[in-house]
Amino acid sequence: MNDSTQSILPTIDAHIYPRGGLDVLSRDEVARLRDASIGGMHELLRRCALAVLTSGSASDDPRAARELYPDFDIQVLQQDRGVRIDLVNAPAMAFVDGEIIRGVAELLFAVVRDLAYTAIELREDCNGSRDLSTSEGITDAVFGLLRNARILHPINPNLVVCWGGHSINRDEYLYTKQVGYELGLRGMDICTGCGPGAMKGPMKGATIAHAKQRHRRMRYIGITEPGIIAAESPNPIVNHLVIMPDIEKRLEAFVRMGHGIIVFPGGVGTAEEILYLLGILLREENADLPFPLILTGPAASAPYFEQIDKFLRLTLGEAATSRYEIIVNDPAKVSKRMAAGIRKVREHRIAGKDSFFFNWSLEIPLAFQQPFVPTHEAMAALDLHHGRKPHELAADLRRAFSGIVAGNVKEDGLRRIEEYGPFKIHGDADMMQSLDALLRAFVEQRRMKISGAYRPCYEVVA
Repeated sequence: MNDSTQSILPTIDAHIYPRGGLDVLSRDEVARLRDASIGGMHELLRRCALAVLTSGSASDDPRAARELYPDFDIQVLQQDRGVRIDLVNAPAMAFVDGEIIRGVAELLFAVVRDLAYTAIELREDCNGSRDLSTSEGITDAVFGLLRNARILHPINPNLVVCWGGHSINRDEYLYTKQVGYELGLRGMDICTGCGPGAMKGPMKGATIAHAKQRHRRMRYIGITEPGIIAAESPNPIVNHLVIMPDIEKRLEAFVRMGHGIIVFPGGVGTAEEILYLLGILLREENADLPFPLILTGPAASAPYFEQIDKFLRLTLGEAATSRYEIIVNDPAKVSKRMAAGIRKVREHRIAGKDSFFFNWSLEIPLAFQQPFVPTHEAMAALDLHHGRKPHELAADLRRAFSGIVAGNVKEDGLRRIEEYGPFKIHGDADMMQSLDALLRAFVEQRRMKISGAYRPCYEVVA
């Protein structure tokens, strides 16, 4: 253990030898991961690695871990007999008696694996790269990333995606655990955004149920992206971590892999996810596609869902309500409805000869796939007005919430807000009033940040 005066907390130097899925890397992959120049991969690798080494952290400040461990570094080395990862001044919390915790090591290997794959397969100067200017090319890239992560398995549909906030109250957290428990009793696996709060609770509840049912091949999948993982370290229950290149590919991975989605109370990130999925499901091409979507929480969360429902009716129209169901304070009912919905998904996949592990038949337009960079100009230019097709309006509303997420917890977004002030969001008066009321409620209910006073990174302008 080092006693460096610059490090605030105890640290350890270690050599780690990956196994399973990261046995070898090419020289080009290693070189890119070690590239510390501007635009190189090393700083991104360092941030993501530090996030998993502080797995279980309650902070949602992307700069906090680096301030606690300013001297941390990671180097990936190619050796004759495989790969070696050198950790310098790594958080001691990731080790027991000098040995790295096995689950933490697996998450660390996943970071190296996914960043190496992205650096080579999705780089712009690679002649063999996928065409990321087309919808088909982006979907193929999402599939390639998930396949490389070895989480696509041709088993009966049983994967439930759980969305919800990282900053929720105790009652809401306990409720997510109870829902996860009911899902686990019925043989369901869990996929979340991998962080704390509503992303951890369902996994924690499912572990007890899986143990009771002697379920031995349980999957607790966490899907994140570089801008999020630094602020929301993976929770310790995740046993399959995937880092997608951006938020849009992360969202597509959720809906392509998941057989149904449960939404718990959350903040702007959760609202973004709801709008993303509804915008896709409201398209005519997906009208007959079964996709169970349930919004749920404890009794005290009923007003939260009433406000979400009101906002969706105002912006997307009454047709949107046919694609989701709201169930309050009944975990068993949620699980039963989800199980019934997934049975319909299975029947539809069989009839349409679609795979169980990746929903190829879901039509996702390019507008939902192209990365949105939330600059002040881009946020001000969003077209938030009535008269647009519901899925088109949903796409821009999703971008608005995505920008607020960036301003809340992503380092690039935080930097833009510090330099230029809050984002300005324009639109029709009634829509902006409803949006402002929703965002104010998120602030009052402390859904924006885990700790500390929240300073809005946005300004709603009618």
